[in-house]
Amino acid sequence: MTFLSFTFVSPKNVTPMSSSRLSLKVRLILFNQGKILLLKQTKLNGGNYTLVGGNVDTGETSKEALVRECKEEAGITIVESDLRLVHVLQKTGAKTQRMVLYFKAFRWEGELQRNEPLKFRAAEWHDLHKLPKNLTGTIKKVLKDYKEGILFTEKKQLPK
Repeated sequence: MTFLSFTFVSPKNVTPMSSSRLSLKVRLILFNQGKILLLKQTKLNGGNYTLVGGNVDTGETSKEALVRECKEEAGITIVESDLRLVHVLQKTGAKTQRMVLYFKAFRWEGELQRNEPLKFRAAEWHDLHKLPKNLTGTIKKVLKDYKEGILFTEKKQLPK
């Protein structure tokens, strides 16, 4: 006859499963006449080109966050039903985990403008095959994978 055996562990002997923090971000991939929308960061924020997007706030869905970020950063209006998930990035650091969901929009309205002057110098359209040299490394890798039809990218951040 076999009996089940249980071992009870006191909380002081338990190691947390993970001490890393997880953040969720969204980014927009938007084309207009063969060109992709990019934001030029201010020098204080790195001075590189990046995609429209940001953090998903508590209580928001990913698509709601992206609709909000598009209006805040670039002055354009997109609709949740026009967004399709096209890429996912997992960025892993020593104490952080970041998941970034990349959505492609098929329609947009409004006049493109740079709305957050402390963060961005410009909102511009760029040829997908002639991207600026100072595109952030992460965005460069994601767009390369996206063009190749790769849905998921992992990027490990090295300790500073």
